[in-house]
Amino acid sequence: MSDSNITIFYNPSTFILQGVPGLEVAHVWISIPFCVMYVTAFLGNFTILFIVKIESSLHGPMYYFLCMLAISDLVLSTSTIPKMLSIFWFNSREINFSACLTQMFFIHCFTAMESGIFVSMSLDRYVAICDPLRHSTILTNSRVAKIGLAVVLRGSLITLPCPVLARQWPYCRTNIIPHTCCEHTSVVNLACADIRISSYYGLFVATLLLGLDMLSIAVSYTLILRVIFSLPTNDARLKTFGTCGSHLCAILAFYIPCLFSVLSYRFGQSVDPSFHVLVASVCILVPPMLNPIIYGVRTKQIWGRLLRFFPDKGT
Repeated sequence: MSDSNITIFYNPSTFILQGVPGLEVAHVWISIPFCVMYVTAFLGNFTILFIVKIESSLHGPMYYFLCMLAISDLVLSTSTIPKMLSIFWFNSREINFSACLTQMFFIHCFTAMESGIFVSMSLDRYVAICDPLRHSTILTNSRVAKIGLAVVLRGSLITLPCPVLARQWPYCRTNIIPHTCCEHTSVVNLACADIRISSYYGLFVATLLLGLDMLSIAVSYTLILRVIFSLPTNDARLKTFGTCGSHLCAILAFYIPCLFSVLSYRFGQSVDPSFHVLVASVCILVPPMLNPIIYGVRTKQIWGRLLRFFPDKGT
C-alpha cells in the first residue's frame, strides 16, 4: 500500500472537532437541549453568586463553598459549550492547537476542582452536624479561603501534566478529533507514538478524583448518619438529614455521569463513539445546570431571597 495518501501532522496548527460522530445530520437538534442547559447553567450560577453577595446572612462557609462551585461551573461550561454550539450551528470545527490544549486543561482542571469542592462541602456538613457548637470556630473565613486555595492548586497541579504531555506527541494520519471538545483521551489517541504515559496518567487522575474524593465523602456521611440516627426523635432526624439533601443531590448529579463516562471509555471499546461523546457532554452540561437549581430550590435562605425579587402583586 502506498503511503502517498497518508497525511502526517507532526505539529498540527489546528485540530478539527468532528462533533458527535455519526450524528452530524442531527447536530441542530442536539444543539437545542445543549443551548437550553447552558443558558440555564449560566443564569442559575450567576444568580447564586449575586444572591450570596447581596445577602449578608448568607456569608458563611456553606455559601462560600457554594459560590466556589458556581464559579467552577461557569468556567467549565463556558470553556466548552460555546464552541460546541458553534460546531452545531455554524460548522465551525477548527480549533487552534494551543487553544485545544488550553481547553483540555480547563475541562479537567475545573472538573477536578468541582470534585474537591464537593469534598469540602461534605466537611462543612460533617462539622455542622457532628460538632455544631464549634462550627464557626473550626471553619473560619480564613480556613475556608485556605481550603479553596488548596482545591484550586490541587486541580491545577494534577491536571497540568495532561496538556504538557499531549503537546510532546507527534500527531499523524489525521487531525480530526471525534468529539465536541478537546477531551484528553480523544486528543492523545491521535498521536502516532507510545502514549502509555498519558493513558496511565489519565487513569491515575480519574482514579484519584473519583476514588479518593468519593471515599472521603462516604466517610463524612457515614459519620453524619451515625449522629443523625442517634437523635431521639424522627422529626429531629429528618430535619437534620434535610440539611444534607441539596449536597447529596448535587454529588449524585456530578459523580454518576463522571463515573459512567470513565468506565465507558476504559471498558466500553465496542460502544458506539457517539455514545461516548454524548455521555462526556452530559458530564460537562448537567452538573452546572442542576447545581443552582438544586441549591436554589432546596435551600430555604436562597429560595426565600430569590422570591423577594418577585413580590406578590395580590398583597
